[in-house]
Amino acid sequence: MVQRGTGWFEFWSWVAAAETAAWRLKWISIPVMFVTLWFGGKLYRSIRRQPERFCGLTYARGGLVASATVALLIALLIGVTVPARLHQRELAKEAAHRADYYTILVAATEYRQRYQTYPADVALLRQRISDPYGTLAAALNNIDPRGYDPHGEIAEVTPQKSRGLRGAVVRNASLSTPTDDAAPTGLAFTWFELRMPGEDKILGTDDDWIGRDGMFMRYSDIAKGGVGRSFGALKQ
Repeated sequence: MVQRGTGWFEFWSWVAAAETAAWRLKWISIPVMFVTLWFGGKLYRSIRRQPERFCGLTYARGGLVASATVALLIALLIGVTVPARLHQRELAKEAAHRADYYTILVAATEYRQRYQTYPADVALLRQRISDPYGTLAAALNNIDPRGYDPHGEIAEVTPQKSRGLRGAVVRNASLSTPTDDAAPTGLAFTWFELRMPGEDKILGTDDDWIGRDGMFMRYSDIAKGGVGRSFGALKQ
């Protein structure tokens, strides 16, 4: 409450302050709680067994009840914050994945502006895009290069029917050439998908993250028919 400086007369402000204090002091308060209950129970049993030698049985009982109440309150205050803290941890992990994706997206966009195509492999970003602060290198170290999947369009004209064609036959192509630093003749990578492993650290499972065209979603949400359905066909 002193740190916040506000809410002195609000009940929920005191509850929030108590939750914060209990969580921050959990590694101290929990051991102290058990030690206090153990000594308090031992003292109370001694007084109860020999009332002729000791006085203050009522006070001992009250102290033991007070200690147990405080212990229960600490456990309760810690317990009610666990779901919210787990949710915050998930949000932090998601934010880290998003930061890596958007860092790579910015670098890939710069690559496309310079070479008129997205890179055939993420290794080209490390080689050809400047990274003065090391953020791109950190993002690339956090992903599996196999999760990068560039796509493009290539025009194919059949020689025997070239005169009768009013335009080129266009087909989709998805190529990955780690050693080439440019797309083949007639091919330009116009978009890419970036798949990042989730909690299990294994690429190709339902907890993966998928990024395309600035959108970043969990693969499980896409598979359920979320907004990410517009991504198109996603490879397992």
